[in-house]
Amino acid sequence: QWVYNILEKKAEADRIIYENPDPCNGFVLVPDLKWNQNQLDDLYLIALVHCREVKSLRDLTAEHLPLLRNILEEGKEAVAKRFGVPGSQLRIYLHYQPSYYHLHVHFTALSYDAPGSSVERAHLLTDVIDNLALDSTYYQKRALTFALRADELLLKKFQEAGRV
Repeated sequence: QWVYNILEKKAEADRIIYENPDPCNGFVLVPDLKWNQNQLDDLYLIALVHCREVKSLRDLTAEHLPLLRNILEEGKEAVAKRFGVPGSQLRIYLHYQPSYYHLHVHFTALSYDAPGSSVERAHLLTDVIDNLALDSTYYQKRALTFALRADELLLKKFQEAGRV
């Protein structure tokens, strides 16, 4: 509900850094709650897509390339304009498994070792775009490795199913 409240401007409308209002290829860029916005060393923003049907990396196909390219290009431009941080100093990625199932893209300062930015969970947006340009159903077919904490319910489900 938190995501929908932001997208509908029922909450945190004053925190929006940038918005492309297109219902299919648009998004809202907001500071992540983990970032106190006092310094740029740990810059952390989230792009929340307007399209509600796309839940995670697994849902993406080549049809979503315009959306993903908008997030990449317009997001970098917005960060450079607002914070003076060039795109070359940003890590832009998606999580798999995500912490919530509404497609969102993380923008962090390259110098910041953000939680979940490691290779086991983070998929660089540029790589996602390239993979989908090569194969429209790449993320429906590809085995994706991800790490789980010992206390996560999903790990318990895998263990019960004999998959771990």
